[in-house]
Amino acid sequence: MAVTALIVYLVAMGLAFGWRTFAHWRRTGDSGLRLNAGPAGSIAWWAKTAFVAAIMLGLAGPLAAITGLAPLAVLDSPLAAAAGVVIAIGGTVATLAAQLAMGASWRIGVDAGERTDLVTGGPFALARNPIFTAMVTTSAGLTLMVPNPVALLALVVLVAAIELQVRAVEEPYLLAAHGRAYQRYASQVGRFVPGLGRLPGPDTIARAGGSPPARGH
Repeated sequence: MAVTALIVYLVAMGLAFGWRTFAHWRRTGDSGLRLNAGPAGSIAWWAKTAFVAAIMLGLAGPLAAITGLAPLAVLDSPLAAAAGVVIAIGGTVATLAAQLAMGASWRIGVDAGERTDLVTGGPFALARNPIFTAMVTTSAGLTLMVPNPVALLALVVLVAAIELQVRAVEEPYLLAAHGRAYQRYASQVGRFVPGLGRLPGPDTIARAGGSPPARGH
């Protein structure tokens, strides 16, 4: 199962970052990569650093299993491993589908001076960040396939990195770039899953006489 997990991981990363970047470049002439996270120690820098760490740990999990690291007994079962295969592959497919749904607006990272179209259809009608939701799903599946401490840590670090990136970097950027359109969208659609993490709508903010918060509930 460890070798299978490694193959699934490499395919997932190759599709989500390699193939998607190449396809976007072929279509638009732009790689879509916005990797400058600003000065060291900033929130964006920490989010990027944690995300890179999660990717490295995600690779280390299957490798550690191959070299003999014992799994956590509470998660170690053939049924859980089999479910992990289905979940990881499903997450990989969902990641790619959500990326493709962004069309020309797809980016890795944020450029504060750039304004792309706000995507609200397809999977983005169900959750505002379906790509991240799908990536966490993939990571959860891989953790079930190789349930060792390294794989579990990869999942935890990925969730933390995504939460920081979305709440502290992407939502403030989208509010600044799209204003009331994003406020309205974010008040109707959950952050990662339907119904959860919605932000106050423009009418609510206007009645309160304040500015939109960067975090939901």
